[in-house]
Amino acid sequence: KDMQKNRFKDSDIKSNDEIKSSQINKYCKLDRESEQIAKKIFDKYKLSNRSYTKLLKTARTIADLESSEDINKNELISQLKEEGVYSGNKKSKINVKKVIDNIRLKRSDISWMSIDMKGTNIIINVVKAESKPDIINENEHCNIVATKNGMITKITADNGTALVKKGDIVEPGDILIGGYMEGKFTDKRYLHAKGKVEAKVWYTKKAKSYYTREITQKTENKKNRYSININNFKINLYKTLPKFENYDTINETNKMRIFSNFYLPLQINKTTYIELEKSKVTYGKEELKQILIKELEQEFEKDEVNKLNIVNKIINVYDNDDKELEIEMTYEAIEEIGTEEKIE
Repeated sequence: KDMQKNRFKDSDIKSNDEIKSSQINKYCKLDRESEQIAKKIFDKYKLSNRSYTKLLKTARTIADLESSEDINKNELISQLKEEGVYSGNKKSKINVKKVIDNIRLKRSDISWMSIDMKGTNIIINVVKAESKPDIINENEHCNIVATKNGMITKITADNGTALVKKGDIVEPGDILIGGYMEGKFTDKRYLHAKGKVEAKVWYTKKAKSYYTREITQKTENKKNRYSININNFKINLYKTLPKFENYDTINETNKMRIFSNFYLPLQINKTTYIELEKSKVTYGKEELKQILIKELEQEFEKDEVNKLNIVNKIINVYDNDDKELEIEMTYEAIEEIGTEEKIE
């Protein structure tokens, strides 16, 4: 309401609903690309000016609501800069876990936050909180415990007592650095444990296949089908689907942008149907082995395991009765596995 009040302060209009057709370009202006798409759609379906005006007024109201965010983006960006997350700083200098913990401690409106560094981009996601998250403060007693299975490769206890050593096998929840200090002639004194614990962590996947496999290949036959979505209403621009027995699809969506960063509830959908052909192929042992290894590597890539600090890759091959081949692949990675846990 405040946005609309400010927008119409120099006119006799009080809300978006009162915008007239003659005022649409002033208060609900589309960019050039969206305007061209809108014209083609409304001409094709002979929609009235009244429908066009109603759609834009609704979009303007939704845009106002989208802009009324509880989490202040500018404030968050400023705080991220204070923590070293800004354009020009080296990624190696950014401690993601520390940044997230510091931000969450400062803000009571964020319950969850992630920072994902991809190439030269940093993607930040946040979830609004109803109350302040349970982050352990500096003056509270805590241990550092393991978050996953692994073999300790390095431990540095800056504050507290190291309870594991290099070569030890640990499980989730095991205490790595105890939140206390005690001497030969002094009582146990509890504190906030600090330190860094690295471990070798294992990621394993298996794949198996008969030497004769059914494969699916794309043919040169393709068909395109189009549809339009207006709010929850879908208009199909085709009568039938392609008569392919087997097919794959590629979907493309073209949304209409309005007010620089807001999209109208209207989109054009293009679905490309590609015919698939199935056949059987018999592979030799080495050829099938390489195929299964490639498939496992693709699965690891989907899980983003390949982005970790991989130090070794182990491949075991099992030939089952000369009919079936099984591959077991294990990635060994060095990770920091410690997290703080409050001492009750």
